[in-house]
Amino acid sequence: MLEETVYLDNAATTFPKSENVYKAMDRVNRLYAVNTGRGSYTLARKATQIIDDAKKMLLEFVNAPVTAKVVLTPSITIALNIILQGIDWQKGDTVYVSPYEHNAVARTFNLIKEKYQIEMKLMPVNDELEINLTLLEDLFIKDKPKCVCCTGVSNVTGYILPTKDIFRIAKKINAITILDSAQSLGLIKQDADNIDFLAFAGHKTLYGPLGVGGFIDNSNIKLGNVIVGGTGSNSLDLSMPEISPYRYESGSANIVAIAGLKAALEEIDVDSNFKKEKELTEYLVEKLQEIYGIRLYVPNDEKHIGIVSFNIKGSGLSADEVGKILDEEFNIAVRTGYHCAPYVHEIIDDKVYNGTVRVGLGRFNTREDIDALCDALEQIV
Repeated sequence: MLEETVYLDNAATTFPKSENVYKAMDRVNRLYAVNTGRGSYTLARKATQIIDDAKKMLLEFVNAPVTAKVVLTPSITIALNIILQGIDWQKGDTVYVSPYEHNAVARTFNLIKEKYQIEMKLMPVNDELEINLTLLEDLFIKDKPKCVCCTGVSNVTGYILPTKDIFRIAKKINAITILDSAQSLGLIKQDADNIDFLAFAGHKTLYGPLGVGGFIDNSNIKLGNVIVGGTGSNSLDLSMPEISPYRYESGSANIVAIAGLKAALEEIDVDSNFKKEKELTEYLVEKLQEIYGIRLYVPNDEKHIGIVSFNIKGSGLSADEVGKILDEEFNIAVRTGYHCAPYVHEIIDDKVYNGTVRVGLGRFNTREDIDALCDALEQIV
């Protein structure tokens, strides 16, 4: 039964959502699921107001200046493509990314590299697999980047990246700065200072639904168009609007998902989420360290939250096989494999296991969930 599943894949999608999110989506789906920004009738105006309110809340959530704009998209992957492919790249441009990037960034930059012959470099890490800020600053001076892009929290190791320091250093040389906050916004306090584009996912640490993401445009940069189409305004002009956010929002808005995101923002408590996930993370690591044969891939405790990757040494079991056993025999849902993050697996050297078993904790998990996982692993090893 679904109700009996121990769900530990919150790094992919937080689940479940709160009742307020479900109720808001159901209400809007029944009463206001119309095209927004395109009609002068009452229902369209009410639906548009929901979007405007959600955008205002997002700007306030990250202390963005009044000049910043929110662009809503169907997902953070689409948002990152709009940003990264929209930059005016020139042959020989340099970009730095962290070795913890998701394929929403890594594959997009690989495409850009093939198209424009840019140079993509990984940020250096120290022996503890933390970003080496001193060396990074030296590298920025020697080989000035046009763009610096990194994630807030690794979706493989749970490492909390020092994004504030990274972007402060990047802005010293006027680089374009981009944050992938998929695993951090709503879990870690964040402001838009020194960030040109802050991309977010509604369905992860913000605890909203699938189907809505976007980015906060805190720049003076006009991106080239990547996705074009109807905007409901100036329809006889075949060119997209010039100004943000209208330039980047084509097609019908997912008003139902946006209503769910708005409801999630109304109730989210970052401090409470952080405290609970931190406590659960520490408890999980402590329990796993007691199990013979568990190989953990975790950073320094102070810089770690929410995500724990591991393998079982000497068992002959791949990560996928462990995940299958946990699912079929114990009804425990974890994620296995390479987690759409190609660079970090080279660093942690887990290919002999075909990736890792990843536990993604969330605010609805309990210590009992962790106990169930560890009891199951004791039987497997």
